[in-house]
Amino acid sequence: MDIWQLLIACLYGVVEGITEWLPISSTGHMLLLDEVVSLDVSEEFWNMFLVVIQLGAILAVCVLYFRQLNPFSRTKGAGERRATWGLWGKIVLACVPAALVGIPLDDVMERYLYRAPVVAAALVAYGVAFIAIERWRARSLERRVAEEAPRGAHFARPAAPAPTPGGDFGAICRVEDMPLCVAVGIGLFQVLSLIPGTSRSGSTIIGGLLLGCTRGVAAEFTFFLAIPVMFGASALKLAKYLLLDGGAFGATEAWVMVAGCLTAFLVSLAAIRWLTGFVRRHTFVAFGVYRIVLGLAVIAWFALAA
Repeated sequence: MDIWQLLIACLYGVVEGITEWLPISSTGHMLLLDEVVSLDVSEEFWNMFLVVIQLGAILAVCVLYFRQLNPFSRTKGAGERRATWGLWGKIVLACVPAALVGIPLDDVMERYLYRAPVVAAALVAYGVAFIAIERWRARSLERRVAEEAPRGAHFARPAAPAPTPGGDFGAICRVEDMPLCVAVGIGLFQVLSLIPGTSRSGSTIIGGLLLGCTRGVAAEFTFFLAIPVMFGASALKLAKYLLLDGGAFGATEAWVMVAGCLTAFLVSLAAIRWLTGFVRRHTFVAFGVYRIVLGLAVIAWFALAA
């Protein structure tokens, strides 16, 4: 067993556990990390590892939201259980668009899109989108406050108070109250995440914000969408590696996979808790700025290396 390879796998697990849930592109960061420090494995194993390591991250969601997502919980009444089944229906339907596009085009995207220039362009484009959407939401909140301010017959309308930095609003304040059409709409935004660098969480959060969700609801529904998406993508990649690519797990490969998944699970527990607290108090502007800076840095890095 190569200790150095295990340490690299743990490093990938840390990056996966953090970036999978923050809207900054986990695949993009993993591909960029590969340019700096690589695992000594076959190309087939690497392509599989890049996806299957997400299983560790998704298990963190299952643990943290077990009661909310468990329709068989004995602590829930009949109404709560029906609501939970309804939530699962929305989650599954929201995953259909990405499955219809991603499964048949998996090899094509892997061959042509998993490139640093694509990642850099997506990082910058979505960074600009986050900043623009948050500014639009801030202006909308200011207009709402101004419209609801009292007006006297002979007095000018009082100045509307400025929204707080983390001021949030939205017609949908609970995941359970999300209409089916909104869930499917978020699922359509998830299709954009098939392009590396866009970020699955980034795409779905943007969709949620544009469709009337609060930041907290957009982030929470993103966590839930990850469960079928990641399990499905991981199963597809694992089956392809074992059945089509003729791959196998030696001792080194098995330990590398275990180390990466376990690290991603532990780090994800902290990352999800942090993000849910962050979005209650702050906007997504910081993530937008980070994406733009990182995208420009990637462009500069490869321009100088050329």
